[in-house]
Amino acid sequence: MKGQKRRADSAKTASKAPQSNFVATARRLLTMVGVQRPFFAMLILGVSSITLNVVGPLLLGRATDLVLADVISRQNPVDVGTPDVIEELKRQDRGALAGVLRSVGFVAGQSGVLVAVSTILAVALGVYGLSGLCWILQGRQATRAIQRSAHHLREEAESKLARLPLSYFDANRRGEVLSRVTNDIDNIVQMLQQAMSQLTNSLLLIVGVLVMMFWISPLLAFIALAVVPLAMITTAVLGKRAQPRFSEQWAVTGQLNAHVEEMYSSHSLVKAFGQDRQSATAFGEYNEALFRSAYRAQALSGASQPAMNFINNLGYVVIAVVGCLRVVSGTMSVGDVQAFIQYSRQLSGPLTQVTSLAGVVQSGMASAERVFELLDAKEEIPDRDSERPVQSIRGVVRFESVSFSYESNKPLIENLSLVAEPGKTVAIVGPTGAGKTTLINLLLRFYDVTGGCITLDGVEIGKIPRSDLRSRIGVVLQDAWLFTGSIADNIGYGRKGATREQIEAAARSVHADHFIRTLPDGYDTVLDNENTGVSAGERQLITIARAFLADPVILVLDEATSSIDTRTELLIRRAMRRLSEGRTSFVVAHRLSTVRDSDNILVMQRGAIVEQGTHTDLMAADGVYTRLYRAQFAHPTAEIMPRATRLKGE
Repeated sequence: MKGQKRRADSAKTASKAPQSNFVATARRLLTMVGVQRPFFAMLILGVSSITLNVVGPLLLGRATDLVLADVISRQNPVDVGTPDVIEELKRQDRGALAGVLRSVGFVAGQSGVLVAVSTILAVALGVYGLSGLCWILQGRQATRAIQRSAHHLREEAESKLARLPLSYFDANRRGEVLSRVTNDIDNIVQMLQQAMSQLTNSLLLIVGVLVMMFWISPLLAFIALAVVPLAMITTAVLGKRAQPRFSEQWAVTGQLNAHVEEMYSSHSLVKAFGQDRQSATAFGEYNEALFRSAYRAQALSGASQPAMNFINNLGYVVIAVVGCLRVVSGTMSVGDVQAFIQYSRQLSGPLTQVTSLAGVVQSGMASAERVFELLDAKEEIPDRDSERPVQSIRGVVRFESVSFSYESNKPLIENLSLVAEPGKTVAIVGPTGAGKTTLINLLLRFYDVTGGCITLDGVEIGKIPRSDLRSRIGVVLQDAWLFTGSIADNIGYGRKGATREQIEAAARSVHADHFIRTLPDGYDTVLDNENTGVSAGERQLITIARAFLADPVILVLDEATSSIDTRTELLIRRAMRRLSEGRTSFVVAHRLSTVRDSDNILVMQRGAIVEQGTHTDLMAADGVYTRLYRAQFAHPTAEIMPRATRLKGE
């Protein structure tokens, strides 16, 4: 029950959305798209398309007036003048018809308007056709602008990941970071693809339609606009409530992806410990949290369009009634009312479209906030201009009164000093959490010291460019990292332009050549994400061969032999002795058998060096190292049994 409660609390914590800043995010996103060259072509084509589009209803209204005038003209004597017909209708108490005749420009006996109407319709057809062509071209330019922006955004994200410090990845789950770079950017692109050209056209169409509506009838235009504030208020209220839900949705999506990534990459471990049910339960809780946030977001966003349709229909009723009264009074023609109703429909269309896209836009903005949050994350302190590459490095490493802490109020290493010289192997041992790996991270400048300094050949490493410093250090970590590619490519990753002979020589140096040649394709065997057919120890040998190929000045082995059997470990130790000649070597290990031959063994405890010396010296001192050694090799049960016996006696 407690485990389920912790997972539920975790899902609730993950579902808490960050503070949303919709306006700033939208401005930044539009700026990113606006600098693309196709964006301006899109705007020009959009203006052209809308301009032509709003002229169409006016032409059709004029054609309606001509047809109506022609019909009435055919029903009256040719010798009766227009004023006489209208006055006669008034005397017959048919003032409504008289007003209609006056508004359409009725001329008694006039006929033969077929040519004029046909001309107007042909012009209208041409206008609509040209408008459609501009719209198609605008869509192409919009797609180019969006895809270029997406390309730029992905490049920025990739570049940003390279500039982020190791502390960022320590504080954020890998699946969460991947979700921002993949899912969130894809969602932004989808939002821009669906919404950008449509929103642009909608805004331009609203402006064009309003101009024509005020030109035809200011009164009806004000009536049409009266419903707009109500529609905007409704949309704003629903949008304000939906935006946090979209932010919550994508935050939970990131957490769900992180959980799935962890469970999939550790599938065998989950199976081995029988945690299938617990993993499925945790997935269900994240999935339920995602369902709730997505349902709320879509429900609020989906309510906007029906509300807009209801408000717009109210406006149509009022416009139709007032328009009919003005036609009867003779102040507007039937064609003008027809055109105005078309414009009113065109005005409500963009507003409805904007409302229907609100959910897509809000979802995209929530993703944009997450991506921009990644892009704005604090970067690794850049190399200073005064830093310059070191031309030649001997490999003398000094830690001088070094202090470091991951959190300001929790010191890990305090006042630590040590010296490592070329041709010597320095082993770092101690219990878990003593700070062994932290020393290596400081040497590689994954983290910067908070006190003291680390020097390389007398030069403070903070004054050496990171790329130059790390290029002189070969690292083999406990977790064997291999990418999808051939074994030769993975080993060759250690040195740019390495030949096949050099790759095979490095493999022979670490005794990996034999097992590689037993594989179906030898060095050309392709390793996939699961590294099928290659054991953990064999993967570790490949990474060690990679480090050997790099021919570094400083060699760092962080639990590098933890996955290797005893016989192979013996061979590796011999190879390491050959490689360490003239080089500075650091070995971090829990298995003390790997460090017995080291020139200097540092025993760390709680961030400090408590003992140092050779294996023989430390065993003679009968201190911390001796206890660690005996715990591993000298019948560790002897230290446990007395305690167990006492418990049994009690």
